[in-house]
Amino acid sequence: MPQARDILVRAPNWTGDLVMATPGFRALRAGFPAAHITLQLRAGLAPLLSGAPWFDALAPLRGQGVWRSLGEARALARRGGFDLGLCLPDSFSAALLLRASGARFVVGYRRGWRRALLHRALPRPGGRRGWIARERHVLGLVEALGAPPQGGHLELFTTAAERAAAGALLSGRGVDAAAPLAVLAPGASYGPSKLWPAERFAQVGDALAGAGAQVLIAGTRAERALCARVAAAMRAPAADLGGALDLGGLKAVLQRARVLLCNDAGARHIAVAFGVPCVVPMGPTALAKTNWNLEQVTVLRAGVECSPCYHRVCPIDHRCMTQIPAAQAAEAALAAFESGAARAAGGAA
Repeated sequence: MPQARDILVRAPNWTGDLVMATPGFRALRAGFPAAHITLQLRAGLAPLLSGAPWFDALAPLRGQGVWRSLGEARALARRGGFDLGLCLPDSFSAALLLRASGARFVVGYRRGWRRALLHRALPRPGGRRGWIARERHVLGLVEALGAPPQGGHLELFTTAAERAAAGALLSGRGVDAAAPLAVLAPGASYGPSKLWPAERFAQVGDALAGAGAQVLIAGTRAERALCARVAAAMRAPAADLGGALDLGGLKAVLQRARVLLCNDAGARHIAVAFGVPCVVPMGPTALAKTNWNLEQVTVLRAGVECSPCYHRVCPIDHRCMTQIPAAQAAEAALAAFESGAARAAGGAA
């Protein structure tokens, strides 16, 4: 492997996977302190890493589809090549983009036809299914480059601009700056199979409001209708932020939260990076792929025989999620919220 002075990293494509890559990013910077490191990632994910100290540059991919992204990759190559390319996704297209971006030595996990695009192809961990914690998945690649591990904890940062914008948004929605926040995130971009029923989110939101929480409902623009359903089903008032936050704003809001109730989606990992307790109804996905950094996570499962299935849309009756009762989630969320109040009181003392 050549001495790496100019490194290009192809980032994961999902919000949660990108957050779970942060232990690997931290180790990579520690292993190559003098290198110029560029992160190639989907443009919409870039705010997740604002304020992070690990990269010298971001190379956002704004095109939809591999062919448009290839044009952006070739433009990046024309600005100068890279000694080393690190391919975090296991897809063929990710390795292809690294080669098109001018990476002269590409390292990644061996999978199918893409091994022909890799100069160093490592055995894919986790067996045939690849069920291994995403943190471990990335760290395995980084450690293969000789970088020393720097711990497995998730880490994100917020900028002053992100905190100010989030504060202004909350103030404009009538949220008291000193109020203890409980956040509901009822969406999941993977597909409807991950969604716990909106009405149950509302029931837990009412329980939290009854305990003194200011309830916020967060989601992407595509999830605005879902967030509105949760707000409409609640008896207590809640601030509906559906579509109002980019990932930078979501970071700043979750950083202030006392508890998060969410599906097995990106918001969970953002909250964990800030030490915020999460309650996560989980059905179609395997905890084996996200079984690190669970100290602040309460996972609720129905224990049905067809889970995990990884279907984006349930082909039967969605029993893995509908059999998780609201009362169980409310009990866990209230316990986290009240323990947060005790911590806050102890800190104030």
